Amino acid sequence: VQLQASGGGLVQAGGSLRLSCAASGIIFRGAIMGWYRQAPGKERELVASIYIGGTTTYADVVKGRFTISRDNAKSTVYLQMNSLKPEDTAVYYCAAGPSGNRGWGQGTLVTVSS
Repeated sequence: VQLQASGGGLVQAGGSLRLSCAASGIIFRGAIMGWYRQAPGKERELVASIYIGGTTTYADVVKGRFTISRDNAKSTVYLQMNSLKPEDTAVYYCAAGPSGNRGWGQGTLVTVSS
């Protein structure tokens, strides 16, 4: 499984970014996909998941601000991040399978300035 994440960058508080993660080597439409993040000095945490049928779950701290979606035709999962806060600063990873048991992307850095 190969997962290629992109879309990170520097943004001011209140701004938006959209992360993308292109998958290969996997039957994408049959995979649970997730976005995780790890801030400096903190443990990696689950941000959002999207299941095979399109059901989504979110961490409480991002509910109402982040939206996960998938395009099975493009084998790509997205994370639309709005109303970004400095505490959203982290390296964001996409992962395949429950708890990422099928593979991880390389991470993309999101920095939110105050």
